[in-house]
Amino acid sequence: MSGSADQGRHPALPQLRLDQLLDELQARLDAARSTQDRMHSLLEAVLSVGRELDLEQVLRRIVESAVVLADAEYGALGVVDRHRLSQFLPVGMSEEQAHRIGPLPSGHGLLGELIRHPQPLRLTDLSEHPASYGFPEHHPPMRSFLGVPIRVRDEVFGNLYLTEKRGGVQFDADDEAVLTTLSVAAGVAIDNARLYHESRRREQWLEALGVITRTLLAGTSAGEVLSLIARLALQVALADSAAILLPATGTDSLMVEVAEGHDAELIGGLVVPSDGSLAGLAARTGRPAVASDVRVDSRARSWPLPAPESEFGPVVAVPLVAGERASGALRLCRLAGRQPFDDHEVELLSGFAAQAALALELARHRAESEHMALLQDRDRIARDLHDLAIQRLFATGLTLQSAGRLIERPEAAERVGRAVDDLDETIKIIRSTIFALRTVGDDGGEPATLRRRLVNAVRSASDTLGFAPSLLMDGPVDTDVPDETGDHVLAVLAEALSNTVRHAHAQRVEVRLTVGADITLEVTDNGVGTGGAAPSGGLINMRSRAELLGGTLDIEAPEAGGTRLIWCVPLYRRRPAGTAKGLAP
Repeated sequence: MSGSADQGRHPALPQLRLDQLLDELQARLDAARSTQDRMHSLLEAVLSVGRELDLEQVLRRIVESAVVLADAEYGALGVVDRHRLSQFLPVGMSEEQAHRIGPLPSGHGLLGELIRHPQPLRLTDLSEHPASYGFPEHHPPMRSFLGVPIRVRDEVFGNLYLTEKRGGVQFDADDEAVLTTLSVAAGVAIDNARLYHESRRREQWLEALGVITRTLLAGTSAGEVLSLIARLALQVALADSAAILLPATGTDSLMVEVAEGHDAELIGGLVVPSDGSLAGLAARTGRPAVASDVRVDSRARSWPLPAPESEFGPVVAVPLVAGERASGALRLCRLAGRQPFDDHEVELLSGFAAQAALALELARHRAESEHMALLQDRDRIARDLHDLAIQRLFATGLTLQSAGRLIERPEAAERVGRAVDDLDETIKIIRSTIFALRTVGDDGGEPATLRRRLVNAVRSASDTLGFAPSLLMDGPVDTDVPDETGDHVLAVLAEALSNTVRHAHAQRVEVRLTVGADITLEVTDNGVGTGGAAPSGGLINMRSRAELLGGTLDIEAPEAGGTRLIWCVPLYRRRPAGTAKGLAP
């Protein structure tokens, strides 16, 4: 009876134990199911990250997957470069929020803790960590924190940061394990994306070199090829400005021969000091010069920057090496705030610049060889005309002249005389042709070069002077004198010779043009001199032309008598201060 009474008093105990067991079993099943679902989500995240080949998309997909897997409110991925964050991709904030907060983090405070110590870090309240020093204004409140490093081939590529786990709970060991697993897969995906990116970029540089080589083989001028090199480098390197700088004649500086992109019209033609510029440093050392922010780089602070509204930040200058020395530099800039040039980009750009410089050098040698062959051919023709044609014509003229004395009929003798005169005129024409063969420009045009045009100007003055002035030219007259300056030189020479004809009554005129750091034109005659008369008319015009180019005009009286006019201007016009913006590197 007593046993029956006990059973009657506790009929629910077995049922209670059974319910507890069922609840525990259900909880474990739910946990297992949750773990299984989480593993599926992790696997899907790994596959999703691995599908992308574009590096920017891979990085964005990684941080988005991390936020979902750990059920976090905010997430970010920071790319580490030289112990600082070179790139920061936040997730969970609107663009308006990010704009109000201000500049993105650069790796100080708690974010820098993972840079200094690349291992998982989980915090209940990030504000209590010694490395934390608060948030900027307008930043949303954050407490819980989880960060793990991302390694690519045993090197720390960056860090994953998560804050504010949803529901007010804390990040746990499972969250850390999931995020660590994702970071391993992320490292593989980043490595693949970088390899793909580098191979595509290398392919683009090779295609650009192919275009340059084909253009050179087509006989395109060196100036057009330089513009093409700068334009292609600008496009392939995703830069904002490109410039090719070559040595400025007669100085230790570099001149911007070609400029493309941002502010190109203000940069072209400027002279840049070798000291205090990244381009000068690259040309001097024969090695690339790289700056992540040229505005604060001491190697380039002695020269003003070319972009006043949005100054340049990342800059790279690589030497244009031909043979054993650098003949100039190729300089690329990105606007401030953009990604700096990485080591792989600098390596590819250096190879591109070296190959481009080699192609230009080979093209120059080929052009010189063709020019030399052309000159030799002209010399041969001129020699044959002088030694054969003129001598035979001269002998024929003498024979006719002698025969004319034996002709009794006056009309026949007159005809022979006219024939002799025609032969003399023909000889003059041939001699003129010989002279032209030895002075005409490369294209055989009329007139082709400054040297040829000066010869023509002096020859034209011979008719009005009654004698031929002497002409001496020294220096790279045809290659270095700008077209605009050459036009001024011709105008001044014509005015000086005209003044000599009208006022000097001279029997001798000497013209000398010297090209070095300056262009100096001297016209000396043995006439009556100026007598101290005030400059007027043509002299005022000549002085105005000199001052326009930043030069001078002097009138001297040589001891032997006569007048010496000295017109001197700089080879390259010096811009007045404040009229143009400078070149950074």
